[in-house]
Amino acid sequence: MPGVLRVLLVEDSEDDAALLVHEPRKGGYRPQSQRVDSAVDLAEALAQDNWDLVITDHNLPAFSSAAALGMVKDSGLDIPTIIVSGSIGEDVAVAAMKEGAHDYIMKDNLARLVPAVDRELREAENRRAHRQAEATLLHLAFHDALTGLVNRHEFETRVQRALDSTRDGYRHALLYLDLDQFKIINDTCGHTAGDGLLSQIATLLRGPVRDIDTLARLGGDEFGVLLQGCSLEHALQVAKRVLKTIRDFRFTWQHKTFSVGASIGLVMLDEPSQTLSDVLRDADIACYAAKDNGRNRVHVYRSDDDGLRRRRGEMEWIARLHQALEDDRFELHCQRIVPLERHGRSHQEFLVRLRGDDGRLIPPGAFIPAAERYNLMPALDRWVVEHAFTHLAERGGRCGNGDVFFINLSGATLSDEPFTALVTEQLRLHGLAPATIGFEITETAVIANLARALDFIHEVKALGCYVALDDFGSGLSSFSYLKAIPADYLKIDGTFIRGMLEDPMDEAIVDAINRIGHVAGLTTIAEYVESEALRRRLIAIGVDYAQGFAIQRPVPVLTTAGSSAFPRAG
Repeated sequence: MPGVLRVLLVEDSEDDAALLVHEPRKGGYRPQSQRVDSAVDLAEALAQDNWDLVITDHNLPAFSSAAALGMVKDSGLDIPTIIVSGSIGEDVAVAAMKEGAHDYIMKDNLARLVPAVDRELREAENRRAHRQAEATLLHLAFHDALTGLVNRHEFETRVQRALDSTRDGYRHALLYLDLDQFKIINDTCGHTAGDGLLSQIATLLRGPVRDIDTLARLGGDEFGVLLQGCSLEHALQVAKRVLKTIRDFRFTWQHKTFSVGASIGLVMLDEPSQTLSDVLRDADIACYAAKDNGRNRVHVYRSDDDGLRRRRGEMEWIARLHQALEDDRFELHCQRIVPLERHGRSHQEFLVRLRGDDGRLIPPGAFIPAAERYNLMPALDRWVVEHAFTHLAERGGRCGNGDVFFINLSGATLSDEPFTALVTEQLRLHGLAPATIGFEITETAVIANLARALDFIHEVKALGCYVALDDFGSGLSSFSYLKAIPADYLKIDGTFIRGMLEDPMDEAIVDAINRIGHVAGLTTIAEYVESEALRRRLIAIGVDYAQGFAIQRPVPVLTTAGSSAFPRAG
């Protein structure tokens, strides 16, 4: 609907100007106008106000429409300009349109003015909307939509430029910040509250950071700060101010108040040999070290830090493990678990190994810690279940009467609710008797999440599978937990088994675990039985089963029917 129309009139005749102001009123406009008749006045008017429309005469005593068009164009303003003249030839009109005029109207045909104004205002608004959309898209290409901060792509571009400058002797610092309580707020109050927290934190973080520095949201609850031309001492001061700012902040949502903390990894950019992937990984490693050391602190990355070097090695494993899962380069091995008395069933335990790029076999101790830390164990456990069940199905009835085949599960898999459904489906798919399958869960994993562990144990036992409590004694848990955990087997931690011939305390612990296990109705298994002397001592104590190199070293299991066989108890 027409409204106020701000018109700049380039006209030397007051009477003609009055007619030009009167005409738009017929179309419902409320003109607010200013008349100018010289280049100086036009320049001043363009600089002082926002105009919707410029109407210019073609010929003025010391001025012309061409000059007016040039000045509007040079101002950089997108203002529709219409030429209104008493006499203008067609050639002149065409030339004026080429110079930027949006229309030309004869003074004896002013009825065309309102439709022309309507059209040009619409077109001008369309152009403004288009420019705004382009500006928005350009902004979003380099900024985070939620917080307005620089996004990860632009941050990495700026970090790369900073790294390039180290060849000229410049030093910079990178802070990698991770909020410590974000998940609690997000889970408790919902994603809207989580977004609100992130937006408020982004505003807070602008305080300790200089204008020349770069503050970015890297994703989730992670932020990055690039400190330009910065020493380690100054970077530490900034990082500590950031921590204090966040620590003093209280987030309120629907009458609930939350405190928030952060962990920061700090990496110096001061070596030309550093790469973008290096510094981002090192900052991430240092940030996780800050979390491990108690949170709400800064950890500086140093190349000679053994703990950080170990974590860096773990992170490098992750890409390799993902690729190994995709390429199916994991392999199953098995190891016998034999009764220490001549009667009793013989069992097997499935073990996982990784075939390296060079063809060598990699033991689990090299990659399991990384898989556990970075939550890859559920995927690896699923791989083991699927391949172990496939192998047992290919062997058909040759698995032996009463044999139980054990599969290790990680603590993370206990919380993976779809896992039980996977086991159920795989049992059905391969036609396996549930009583041939046992799952080993470590004592520490069970105690760390007792409620979920108990749910899982009840679920798999309801299927008909067995459960073994692995590495018992390693977690120094109370024996009273055994009354609450409905396991079938108790595997005594190998640390005590190995030392029991030389250390009376280890032997006493093994004896106590065995006796308590029997009272609880559990079958006991000794791990790491590596000598005949140990085997005989375990028989004397009354342990039920033994597993270890003295019984059998792990051997590979192939999943092609007829190509391998489990070694049998002799």
